[in-house]
Amino acid sequence: MNDKRPVNLDLSTIKFPVTAIASITHRVTGVAIFLALPILLWMLDRSLASPESFADLKALMTSPLVKLVVWAILAVLLYHLVAGIRHLIMDTGVGETLEGGRRGAKLVFIISAVLILLVGGWIW
Repeated sequence: MNDKRPVNLDLSTIKFPVTAIASITHRVTGVAIFLALPILLWMLDRSLASPESFADLKALMTSPLVKLVVWAILAVLLYHLVAGIRHLIMDTGVGETLEGGRRGAKLVFIISAVLILLVGGWIW
């Protein structure tokens, strides 16, 4: 088979459409949620074990590094939630056109950014 198609193996030169970026980011945030689960479960365990461990966890939450980690986890959760709702809406047949997909992807980024900033203000 003589294939004359051009081959571009340098991914840094490819310009992804906004829909692809939204989809890839949704998948990456899903993996990040899976990796963050041990932290969240540990925090839940410490908060429920005893009043003393809850007080210790509350004191730990005053650290800027811990606040940053919690904010990052919540940011990942919020983006994944908003993008997942977009996928559910698309499953009903809304926004399946090329323009609808672009508009939906942009809305996911905007809504997620607003929610992430709001939760950041709540944490900090």
